[in-house]
Amino acid sequence: MRTPASPSPDADDTAIALRALVVEDDAELSALLARQLGGLGYEVQAVGDGRTAITALADTRFDVVLLDRMLPVIDGIDVLQRMRGEGVETPVILLTALGMTAERVEGLEAGADDYIVKPFEIEELHARIRAVLRRRAAPATDNATLTAGDVTVSVLRHRVTRAGKVIPLQKTELRLLAELVREAGNVLTRPMLLERVWGYDFVPTANVVDVHILKLRQRLDMPGLPDPIVTVRGVGYMFCA
Repeated sequence: MRTPASPSPDADDTAIALRALVVEDDAELSALLARQLGGLGYEVQAVGDGRTAITALADTRFDVVLLDRMLPVIDGIDVLQRMRGEGVETPVILLTALGMTAERVEGLEAGADDYIVKPFEIEELHARIRAVLRRRAAPATDNATLTAGDVTVSVLRHRVTRAGKVIPLQKTELRLLAELVREAGNVLTRPMLLERVWGYDFVPTANVVDVHILKLRQRLDMPGLPDPIVTVRGVGYMFCA
């Protein structure tokens, strides 16, 4: 598999079309996505199974992959794990009909940058693609080491420890934790987190913040230590040192 291209985060702002790989076994949905994304200026390649997706990723550089979770031959999660295992950092948005939080967490654990639950509107999918590309293109700007209680976050070093133990996190998880730790003792609303971490200028239909918080709590869980992330019902989340 090849490394991703270096896209402009806004497909509408560049003369070079962004390349999108659509991996979807529903032929009607696949054709619809190809047509709609093509109308938005993307160069689209559509495939219908995981094995063909792996071949396409080996042959072509893409700027974003829209990956159906449930695929024939090779499952979408397996495709994603192979990509990340080979060091391919191309942004991946999972297309999933599965509404269970555990299923979404599994996709994020495998290395997805985002997910969107079917059925969805092309406007939201386009906004998610743009947000993922902006997030990937944005440089780390915090040189400081952030500490709250027994948790330490270094954004540039991509390193997190709790009680001296290294906690492996993916990029989005680290960004989320950094915001929580930076604002320790203050409540961050979901819209605030969506803007700061995901770069969204809209409110997505899926509970992406809640799913990532659940995943982050699982990462930080250590025997004998309290959950440092507090849910403020109806408002958002707060990190307690």
